[in-house]
Amino acid sequence: MSRPAPQPRFRRTATLGLALLLIGTLAGGATPAGAGERNPVVIELYTSQGCASCQPASRVLGDFAREPGVIALTFPITYWDYLGWKDAYGQAAFTARQRAYASLRGERQVFTPQAIVNGEPSMIRSDRMSLERALRRARASSASQVTVKSWEEGDRICIDVGTGPEAQADLWLLPVMRRRRVSIGGGENKGQVFDYINVVRGMQRIGTWTGRPEHFEIPRHAARVPEADSYVVVLQGGSDGRPSRILGAAKAPGF
Repeated sequence: MSRPAPQPRFRRTATLGLALLLIGTLAGGATPAGAGERNPVVIELYTSQGCASCQPASRVLGDFAREPGVIALTFPITYWDYLGWKDAYGQAAFTARQRAYASLRGERQVFTPQAIVNGEPSMIRSDRMSLERALRRARASSASQVTVKSWEEGDRICIDVGTGPEAQADLWLLPVMRRRRVSIGGGENKGQVFDYINVVRGMQRIGTWTGRPEHFEIPRHAARVPEADSYVVVLQGGSDGRPSRILGAAKAPGF
C-alpha cells in the first residue's frame, strides 16, 4: 500500500486501499531529445528501502525504464529511516524535493511510493490509471517542450538547449547508478532483496537557460560521483528551491 510520510516529529500515518501498481503500456514512443526528435518523458519515483509497498513500484519502474522515450529515475527519500532500516541511498535533498513538489499544490503530506511525471506537481499515487493519464498529458505537451541534446567530446560533456516559451530554467546534471541489488537487514522489509533501478546519486546545477539557444560544457568527472555509472541532463523550471515543470531532458550515451 501507499502511505503518506510522517509529519514533523515523525508522526507515522498510513493511507489504506491505494493500488500499488505502476503498470501500464505506454502507447506510442518518443525518442530521446538527444536524437533530435521528441523529448523523453521523465518519471521520478520517490521510494525507500524501509517502505513495504515500494518494492513492487520499483520493479514496475524498471519496466517503464525499458520503454523508448522514457527516462525513469529513482529518488530514495529519508523519512522512513526511523522504522528500523536506513536507506543506503536516501538523501535529505530528495526528501526536500518531494516536499517542494507537494508544496506547489498546497499539500502538507508526502507519501511513498509516489510517481511524478515531467515535474508536474500532481500528487500521482501508484495506481495504473493515474500514471497513464499523466504520461498521456506529458506526451500531448511535448511539442511545447525544449529540445535538449547531450553528447561527449573527450573529457567534456556537451549540452545544447534549444528555444522555448519559458523565460528561464535551470539545467541540472543527475549522476545515476543504473542498477543495484540491496539485501534489507531490518525494518518492514527485513530479509528481502531490493532491486534498485536508475538511482539518482545527486543533483548538480550546470547553469541557467534564458529561453534562447545555448551551449553548455562541463567536465565528465562531474558525473563520476560514488557508485554512479551514467547520468541524465534535465532542464527544469522553478525558483527558490522549488522545482516545477521539466522542459526537456537527455540521457548519457549508452543509458
